[in-house]
Amino acid sequence: MNLRRAARRFDDAPIVAQRTKRLSSIVAKLDREPLMKLSQMQDIGGCRAVVKSMSAVMALQDFYLHKSEIKHKLSKCNDYIKEPKDTGYRGIHLIYRFFSDKEAGEPWNGLKIEMQLRSQYQHAWATAVETVGTFIGEALKSSSGPDEWLRFFALMGSVIALRERSSLVPDTPTKRNELIEELDHHSYVLKVENRLVAFGNALQSIKRTTERAHWYLMKLDTNANQLIVTGFQRDDYENATASYSEAEELVKRRSAMDAVLVSVDSLAALERAYPNYFADTRIFVELMKQALSGHQRRIFAPVR
Repeated sequence: MNLRRAARRFDDAPIVAQRTKRLSSIVAKLDREPLMKLSQMQDIGGCRAVVKSMSAVMALQDFYLHKSEIKHKLSKCNDYIKEPKDTGYRGIHLIYRFFSDKEAGEPWNGLKIEMQLRSQYQHAWATAVETVGTFIGEALKSSSGPDEWLRFFALMGSVIALRERSSLVPDTPTKRNELIEELDHHSYVLKVENRLVAFGNALQSIKRTTERAHWYLMKLDTNANQLIVTGFQRDDYENATASYSEAEELVKRRSAMDAVLVSVDSLAALERAYPNYFADTRIFVELMKQALSGHQRRIFAPVR
């Protein structure tokens, strides 16, 4: 709620959502980083704001760093726009330690929670990475998977950074013509546009929602090309988490399954906040096509 209010200062229609980290993702992260304790994991719970422009992202970051009266304690600010990840990921991560001066909140004091700030184009990149990773069964966002795909997304990270006039992804060409030439090669070899369009066309959404739902359980079966969205009302959190636990058990047995429990204002907001689950990569495809068009007048044209 705090993030939603703050984001509306700089964008009249921000996308704001929250989620708890999936059990399988928690286990995978602890396996990758054996020295990490569960209580140290900074993104076990998180919320995200997606705003239209880079200027809105930076204004929102500045608000939280210098003007916000939020009680929780800022532990760290990871600026992946100024210093993008090698994968091509860009965005702002604010890590807070929970603080409450009320007795009921004391057991949670000191635990970390992550707040992510992204532009719509940074969100489009992350959506495409997760969509491709889900359909090919690889954790591309964690630098795991075919080198060709990892390189393609690193290059696209720099293409979008150029568009937003910010720092390029490490180890990608600094000259625009060389960057576009390499991107063109990888997009052709991987048939990126055809694959992303096919993913979107193949996925049939089945929406079983309750009126005015607050919690949404999304179960994606890539083998069956099926997405099932189940809605739960605000006071039905116990059933929502029980259904989520059942889905997690199913995910363990079926590699083509994925599940997540999230909270947003509406089903329409859900589709905007988690487009990867609906295989909606239209903005990303348009960004790639405009970059490859070679026309300078289109490079900075707005994507509808």
